Amino acid sequence: MFARLREEIRVVFDRDPAARSTWEVVTCYPGFHAMLVHRAAHRLWQWNLKWLARWLAHLGRWFTGIEIHPGARIGRRFFIDHGMGVVIGETAEIGDDCTLYHGVTLGGTTWNKGKRHPTLGRGVVIGAGAKVLGPITLGDNAKVGSNAVVVKDVPAGATAVGIPARILDDGAERPQSPPEGFAAYGVSNDMNDPLVKVVQGLMEQAAEQQRRIEALQAELHRSRPAA
Repeated sequence: MFARLREEIRVVFDRDPAARSTWEVVTCYPGFHAMLVHRAAHRLWQWNLKWLARWLAHLGRWFTGIEIHPGARIGRRFFIDHGMGVVIGETAEIGDDCTLYHGVTLGGTTWNKGKRHPTLGRGVVIGAGAKVLGPITLGDNAKVGSNAVVVKDVPAGATAVGIPARILDDGAERPQSPPEGFAAYGVSNDMNDPLVKVVQGLMEQAAEQQRRIEALQAELHRSRPAA
């Protein structure tokens, strides 16, 4: 138990440069507090003490602003930065080394019972305000940009941005694990957005057409007989 507790504290230092001391993490980090409550609530849920598990989770939500259903399954070294407004649904599954920022929702899109919340692989980073909805899968080391709305699977190592989210092709061929592949808020410096590429191509095509028109105008001017 103490080894797991030390691991939960150490991960804060790995992913938040603002962390200065263990005492600060233990007393001032709501994501750390939320995970302590969830570990206990999830154990009660597994023991079929459903109401007590929900009550403990509700108490944790009241103190931290982070709502994690006790049925959610969360791996090791999970980090919630800032945390306010995070919602994690009952059938969500989160792999090791994942990071969520404030305002993230791992929600369901149906009232039917059964699997209705997302599954996150290892090393997934989800930026602030993003919504990941339905029983979809985010592959290992996938990233979701801030405020994106994701309703389809995201391949391992890829990045999803926009509303509805579109898949970028950066990182798909070079997946990494934190901290080397860590991208704060799900944003990397070398995003290769296909929409941006299309717009850039159109701009280049327009510039080339304008250059040709100007060349034709100059040629016509030169060939015009003098008055």
